[in-house]
Amino acid sequence: MALFKRNPFGHILFFKKWLIRIMGLMTHQRYKQFNKLQIEGSEIIRGLPGTNVLFVSNHQTYFADVVAMFHVFNASLSGREDTLKNIGYLWKPKLNIYYVAAKETMKQSILAKVLAYAGSISIERTWRADGKDVNRQVKMSDITNIGTALQDGWVITFPQGTTTPWKPLRKGTAHIIKRYKPIVVPVVIDGFRRSFDKKGLYIKKKGILQSMQIKEPLEIDYDNESIEEIIEKLEYAIEQHPSFLHVIPEEELAAYEADHQKRRYSHRG
Repeated sequence: MALFKRNPFGHILFFKKWLIRIMGLMTHQRYKQFNKLQIEGSEIIRGLPGTNVLFVSNHQTYFADVVAMFHVFNASLSGREDTLKNIGYLWKPKLNIYYVAAKETMKQSILAKVLAYAGSISIERTWRADGKDVNRQVKMSDITNIGTALQDGWVITFPQGTTTPWKPLRKGTAHIIKRYKPIVVPVVIDGFRRSFDKKGLYIKKKGILQSMQIKEPLEIDYDNESIEEIIEKLEYAIEQHPSFLHVIPEEELAAYEADHQKRRYSHRG
């Protein structure tokens, strides 16, 4: 029956549609009223094909970043020009938008499990688990699942694998790009770290200007560019290359570091 049609991961699309609608209604004011989200690049979203698109972005919270992208992408596809005005865009959301997330994060709470149903591709991190550094092999099933999601639609990934700014990008993203040859669209966000808690579930401060810039797709020679060359290209595109540290005011760097330390101690407690 069409009512119970499923996506490649077994999720019932009817339920997923209503989940996105409800969660969208619950979170809309976070980007439109309590804090203002400044958007740039809606026209790029509308010009993309329906499948095999990989969005790469810097990362500031566990959930608020990707929820904002769900809003922006659907608003853009509905003809909004760099705005989330008129929440009617949630009535017909794009159901084949996925995002890569750590498996342990998506199992931490009932809410996380609900958000996972909305489009998570849960993977096992090879470098971090339960707050400790680890070193384990990449699970091929995780790579395959990302490939399946690209074949079905769009995938959002945060290649740094952490919400701490200016950390090196994980090479797995470059391997995925070379293997599946998706259109790669950089996204740069800011303000989420200041307006939300680390998980992105609670508003920490109101009146913060958040921003999301969607850039033109990258030109990538999938066959001839090396993993290192692709990584460097991604670092520049999402403005996380180490060279950016030289042009950031010292007081801003100090504020980032103070906020990071506060998060660390809070996590330990």
